[in-house]
Amino acid sequence: MARTLRRSMSWGRRLEEDILGTRAWRRPRKGRSWVSLSPSRSFPKQRLCEGGELLDRILSRGGRCTEEDAKAIVIQILSVMGFCHLQGVVHRDLKPENFLFTTRDENATMKLIDFGLSDFIKPDERLNDIVGSAYYVAPEVLHRSYSMEADIWSIGVIAYILLCGSRPFWARTESGIFHAVLKADPNFDDPPWPDVSPGAKDFVKRLLNKDYRKRMTAAQALTHPWLRDEQWQIPLDILIYKLAKSYLRVTPLKRAALKALSKALTDDELFYLRLQFKLLEPNKDGHVSLENFRMALFQNASEAMREARVPDILNALEPLSYRRLDFEEFCAATISPYQLEALDGWEQIASTAFEYFEREGNRVIFVKELAQELNLPSTSYSVLRGWIRPEDRKFSFLGYTKYLVGATTRSSNTRHC
Repeated sequence: MARTLRRSMSWGRRLEEDILGTRAWRRPRKGRSWVSLSPSRSFPKQRLCEGGELLDRILSRGGRCTEEDAKAIVIQILSVMGFCHLQGVVHRDLKPENFLFTTRDENATMKLIDFGLSDFIKPDERLNDIVGSAYYVAPEVLHRSYSMEADIWSIGVIAYILLCGSRPFWARTESGIFHAVLKADPNFDDPPWPDVSPGAKDFVKRLLNKDYRKRMTAAQALTHPWLRDEQWQIPLDILIYKLAKSYLRVTPLKRAALKALSKALTDDELFYLRLQFKLLEPNKDGHVSLENFRMALFQNASEAMREARVPDILNALEPLSYRRLDFEEFCAATISPYQLEALDGWEQIASTAFEYFEREGNRVIFVKELAQELNLPSTSYSVLRGWIRPEDRKFSFLGYTKYLVGATTRSSNTRHC
């Protein structure tokens, strides 16, 4: 296993203490202690873990798990990290060695340990120091600009190992591993992947997307169809606060584009949004306002959340103090076109959305106006002209999708109209 770059132990201890609300930190002489972030506000103290590491259990089962066992493990990891991320804590060193089983029982729960590399992070902050373990490090960490999505990548690596028994990125040297993380794609063709369910493969692929904007959050991953049959509490997702903040700042045209997109969502995407809307506890008339966002956040608050200054994001939601969102507009405000673009069904979603946009929001727009809205220089005019139909100076289908997500590496072979 590649070496882990570490901060001083005092940093990790302070962070663990802050999260747990305790100033006592003593390691037992036998066994290993754990730090668990519970979805409740009553944090457990350290206890002895006698069940060994997740890595040892994987090896004891021949190097891989059944899908059902993998689900149980992944759900626990996502639940803990969903809570961490809501508190503004990024772990930065998730790997099987840092998950311990409380007992040797087959159904024992797991606990997360080693917060030595963890850090507090604001919702819109980017970190730039390269830390972590090579096999589990996310591409954006190597590019020195990352946030909580880096933890999600690491969970994707763990899920890949659980399901097939090998690492998705491998090389003999650390630099070789980093090159594979940046350039190579995981293998989903060789055995045992042909015997793995399509849902499990889709789940892992959506965590191991090299574009961090297209990865699921921990809360979203818990609502993925592969895990949806499991009875598990879905945490409040800080992503809906970040997306709502952006939505309140966009132009009326962009708002119309997002509303059209929200009307084309499939049941899978709506499932997650309905749960998040419910967590905001809408008023009797089915609307949410700033107060709903505030109360939902503070109901999950801890000292860690305050240290990370997560509640500061509520200042950007101030317009909701005098306006309210029904579920339809909430969907428009909290969907991520980047994430939707990563779906296999993106082309159909976009095509349906464009039909709504044509009827309800498409209007004449000039290249200069579009460039100013997107904060692009005049040198971009030739590209932007390709987004606008010459016959009526409205967005074409290509222009609509580019307007939603911007230019990406995805090739577009879709119709223009």
